[in-house]
Order: sequence, then C-alpha cells, then structure tokens
Amino acid sequence: MKKLINQNDKLNEELINTIEANFVFNKKPINRFSEVKKESDINQRNKQDLLENLKKQLNSIENCKLRNNSKNIVLGEGNINSPIMLIGEAPGEIEDKVGNPFKGESGELLDKMLIAINIKRENIYTSYAINFRPPEDRKPTSQEIKRYSNFLKEHISIIDPKIIILMGSTAMEAVTGINEKISSERGKWKEIILNKNTYPLMITFNPSYLIRYPDNKKYSWEDLKKIREKVKELKLTI
Repeated sequence: MKKLINQNDKLNEELINTIEANFVFNKKPINRFSEVKKESDINQRNKQDLLENLKKQLNSIENCKLRNNSKNIVLGEGNINSPIMLIGEAPGEIEDKVGNPFKGESGELLDKMLIAINIKRENIYTSYAINFRPPEDRKPTSQEIKRYSNFLKEHISIIDPKIIILMGSTAMEAVTGINEKISSERGKWKEIILNKNTYPLMITFNPSYLIRYPDNKKYSWEDLKKIREKVKELKLTI
C-alpha cells in the first residue's frame, strides 16, 4: 500500500534543510551588564574631569591669604560615586601637608564615628568647605566662606550625592548660609537645591571640635543614628 505524503510535512522538511545551523559556543558567560558598566565608566570619567577642572579653578584663585598660606590644596578623597558626601570645615596642618582631608587624630575619630553606623570612610566622599589651610588654623571669615562656597556648591553638583553631612559651623554656613550656633541647628534634616536637584543634609559637630569638647559626643551620636536611619530609608548601598 502506497504511503501518503503530507504536503505540509514535505514543505517543513525542505524549510529545515535550507536553514544553516551556524552556532558558536563560548565558555564565557554573557555579560548582560556591559552597557550599564560602560555608562558607569563614562560617568566616572566625566566626574574626574570635572573635579580636575574644579581643582584648577581653585588653584588659580588670586589675592587669597588662605591659598598663599597653604602648601597644598585639599579637594576631596574617597568614592566619587558614593551616595554620601561628607563636608568638614578646613584643612589643618597634617591635611595641608599630605593634601587629603581628615587625617591625624580628627581622622581617626571620624573613622570611629562612621564605623559606629556601619560605614567605612573609603566608601564615602569627604571634602572641606574651605580647600586651603587658614593661617594658624584660625576660623575662616564669613567673606572667605562666601567666596569658597561657590566652588563648594559646584563640588556638590559634580559628586551629586543622595545625602550631605555637614560637619562644623564653617561647612554649615558655606552650604546653607546659616550663620548661627551649630548647637541650635544640628540634628535636624534640612534640604538645599542646587541646579534643580534637592539634597537632604544633616548638620553635626566636626571631629576636631569633639576632641576639644568630648562632652558633645553624645549629641553627635544622636545625629549619627539619624543618618543611619536615613540611609535605610533611602535604601542606599554604601
């Protein structure tokens, strides 16, 4: 008995035979995050270029006692892509010598403060409101703070953090314009708007101040706990 041939089966067979199976196997896993990585790399390069340009601007400031008194500019240190930017007041003798923020005894205390809320300093970005050491470590004048605040606000816009921590009255005045006792302003979440971006910020004591007045560490600890809660609330990875 002659077997009937299904016309559809014949067509399907002919179609399959015309398809070339040109498969290439690779033991390496597919990198589905390559585009994200490229975008991140570009973003980091852009930040580095902008920071280098900002550094040149600061180094070209004229008629400035702060700059003329200093050995080195202290711009910033740490992870430029961190969601946290911590801003202190001004470099001291050690920071001026090495060109990096928060060294010596104040740096050691800062490390302990951050570790207490499960943050390693190398995972955040640290800087100062004033980038040069004031003569004899005096407090910067309001005129000096105002002059450098323009550079600081540009600095913040480049880093573009999710949270800003202001340590000390100089940092507070430079960013917020508030010229009051820090004891009356610390521990309260505030906001600033720069280039249409809103940044939550916390004002607290500077480590060097806490070394001189250790009784205030209990208030600083209250501020640190609020920062820890904000990190959890915003679901930040640090």
